[in-house]
Amino acid sequence: MDFEYSANVLDLLTRLRAFMDEHIYPNEALLEAQVAEDPWQTPPLMQTLKAKARAAGLWNLFLPVSYGDYSPGLTNLEYAPLAEEMGKVIWAPEVFNCGAPDTGNMEVLAKYGSEAQKKQWLEPLLAGEIRSAFAMTEPEVASSDATNIATSITADGDDYVINGRKFYISGACRKQCKIMIVMGKTDPENPSRHLQQSQILVPMDTAGVTVVRPMKVFGYTDAPEGHAEVLFENVRVPKENLILGEGRGFEIAQGRLGPGRIHHCMRSVGAAQRALEMMCQRANERTVFGQPMIKQQSVREDIARSACEIEQARLLTLKAAAKMDQAGNKEAQELIAMIKIVAPNMALAVIDRAIQIHGALGVSQDTFLAHMFAAQRTLRLADGPDQVHMMQLGRNLAKRHAR
Repeated sequence: MDFEYSANVLDLLTRLRAFMDEHIYPNEALLEAQVAEDPWQTPPLMQTLKAKARAAGLWNLFLPVSYGDYSPGLTNLEYAPLAEEMGKVIWAPEVFNCGAPDTGNMEVLAKYGSEAQKKQWLEPLLAGEIRSAFAMTEPEVASSDATNIATSITADGDDYVINGRKFYISGACRKQCKIMIVMGKTDPENPSRHLQQSQILVPMDTAGVTVVRPMKVFGYTDAPEGHAEVLFENVRVPKENLILGEGRGFEIAQGRLGPGRIHHCMRSVGAAQRALEMMCQRANERTVFGQPMIKQQSVREDIARSACEIEQARLLTLKAAAKMDQAGNKEAQELIAMIKIVAPNMALAVIDRAIQIHGALGVSQDTFLAHMFAAQRTLRLADGPDQVHMMQLGRNLAKRHAR
């Protein structure tokens, strides 16, 4: 594996870092203030920054070269250091149109959508004109096992009728969210539990769709996108809104979640790297017990251990990305599972040390540490909890040595 970045990636990384330094870090407080004024509306600053990023050629970098004309031409491996840089600020990926859940939804539509679906929904998403949501998790069933999903999608003439309740649907609170991809069951009696589900496009303004409330994450609403509880009551959409075909929902979900998982991990490495840099700055600047904090052995150990763990996670992320490029997502699934287990836990450990070194400031609203800690803790559940990844990974590894 070649660990050197290509000239193209180095150029993009240099430009991206310059953009972050000029437009993102100085505006963290301003964006937060604008969100507070109108929580579920995309803030004016975000619209301005998106236009600047697109003009700078830092747009839709996430779509790998296998997506043809939709892609900017990067591989997963080439995208990794760029996503890492974006991960240093929670809302930065959106500026470059590289934020979840839109990225996963765009990949689904680009890979599985009909030409009409691409025209109506993919193109405005790629242009950053609208936002979207992915509705899978349900409060009444263990949604980490996707075959449990109970929302019904019932054929009725030229339409499908959808009934069910979802929650923690990221993005659905935002006024600019115009479309959801909803996972439910079209054939609940199918003997194969993996052929019962389908995925269907549901516009947010469809009759019977109700955003019940924003769900909080450790007290954060994560506005403006939010995480909504959504009720579907006799929601009727045309049959052409079905993606790929009946019974293909589980297949689509697996195709969607692989890239989504590694994107999260790339950003987790970035979040941890920023926390480490803050740790070093704090330790150099503060005086405790009559000497610089960096003179304390425990502080040095925290910094050293954090650097080791970040580099380990970074290299595993790059190896998984390279495997995806070389052999496809399916062949890379074990490495993707490994990094999905490793990266959020690593980030949590590093951020926790940074919080400790910052003292009371670390748990305040005056640094990114507390909110990012909450976000990284959520990632141990999002796109599959640690236990599911470990259960499947352990099973597959042990099977190779069965006699």
